[in-house]
Amino acid sequence: MAKLRVNNEKLFILFFLFMILNIVFPDAIQAQKEGKIKTVVIDAGHGGKDPGAIGKKSKEKDITLKVAKKTGDYIKQHCPDVNVVYTRSSDVSVSLLRRAQIANEKNADLFISIHCNANASSQPAGVETFVMGEHRNAANLEVAKLENASILYEDNAEEDYGNFNLNSPEAYIMLNFFQSEYKNASLEFAEHIQNQLVKRVGRKDRGVQQAGFLVLYKTAMPSVLVEIGFLSNPSEENFLRSEEGQTYIASALFRAFRDYKNAYEKENVTDGSSYENINNDNNVDADKTVYKVQIESRSRKVDNASKHYKNLDNVDYYEHNGQYKYTAGKFYSKKDADEYCKKVKTLGYSSAFVVSFKNGKRL
Repeated sequence: MAKLRVNNEKLFILFFLFMILNIVFPDAIQAQKEGKIKTVVIDAGHGGKDPGAIGKKSKEKDITLKVAKKTGDYIKQHCPDVNVVYTRSSDVSVSLLRRAQIANEKNADLFISIHCNANASSQPAGVETFVMGEHRNAANLEVAKLENASILYEDNAEEDYGNFNLNSPEAYIMLNFFQSEYKNASLEFAEHIQNQLVKRVGRKDRGVQQAGFLVLYKTAMPSVLVEIGFLSNPSEENFLRSEEGQTYIASALFRAFRDYKNAYEKENVTDGSSYENINNDNNVDADKTVYKVQIESRSRKVDNASKHYKNLDNVDYYEHNGQYKYTAGKFYSKKDADEYCKKVKTLGYSSAFVVSFKNGKRL
C-alpha cells in the first residue's frame, strides 16, 4: 500500500496547483464533438485489492462490476451503433488515473463511473450523481475522500497524483482550478441519471452534486460519478446485492444514457435546415464555407442578441429542431474559428464548438 506524505504547507499547495493547471488537454482530444455519441466508457468503481465500501454482506467492487456490465449489455442491445468500453471487466485493480486515460484514449463521448456509498451510520440512504466541481458541503467532501481513497492501494500514487493529501481541504480546493470544459454537459447527463433512478426506480433522491474526484478531473468528455446506494444501510445493501436491484439500477443508467444521447443528437445532427442570418449577408457568402462558434441553444429568441452577448463578435442565430442556436464570430478558415472558439470558452461559454455553413445551410 502506497504511503502518501501528509503535507499542508503552502509550498505543496502551490506546487499542486501548478501541476493541475499544466496537465490539460487543449488540443489532444476533442470528445463529443457535434454529431453522434459513438463511444461510452463505463467505469466499475474499485476492484482487485481495493474493495471500496464494505457492507455486512457485500463489497462495493463486486456490485459496481455487475451493474456496470449489465448497463453495458443494455446499451449494446438497444444502441448497437455505440461502442461500449469498460475500464475493467473483471476483479482487477485499475488506478484512478488509468481509468481516465482509457476514456481519453478511446475518444469517449461519455464517461460513467459507478460506485456505492457508505456511512458510519446505518440510516443514510439514497442515490446521488456527481460531476467534477466544488463541494458545497462537508458531506460531499466526505464522499470524494471516500472514493479518492483508492489511491492508497496504488503503487505509483505519489508519482501520479503529486503527493495529493486525501484529508486536506486545500487540496480539494485546488482540484477546482481544473474545471472541465464539459461541466454543463456533465450536469445535464447527471440530471438524466438522477431522474431515472428516483422517478423510475424509486430510490431516495440525494440530488445532483459537485465534488473533487480524481477519477473525473482528467477526463476530456462529459463525465459523471453515480452513487447507486449505501452499503451501510441494510435495506439498500440487500437491494443492491439482489439480481432485481442490479437490473433496475442498470436499466435506469441505460435509459439515462439513451435519453441524453437522443437529445444530444437531435440538437447536433443537422438535416440541412435553413440558416436564418441576422445580418442577411448570405449573398456575400454564396458558395463559401463560413465557420462560426456556436455558443448556446435556446427555446426562445433573444431580444437584441448583440447586446445580450456583448462580449462576443458577430452574433448570429439559426433555427433547428424548434431551437434558436446562437453563434459568434465569422471566419472563412477552420483554424481561425478554432482559435476564436478557445477564446469564447474562456469567456464562460464552456460548451462552445465550431459549426460551418454554406449557401445558407449548416453543413
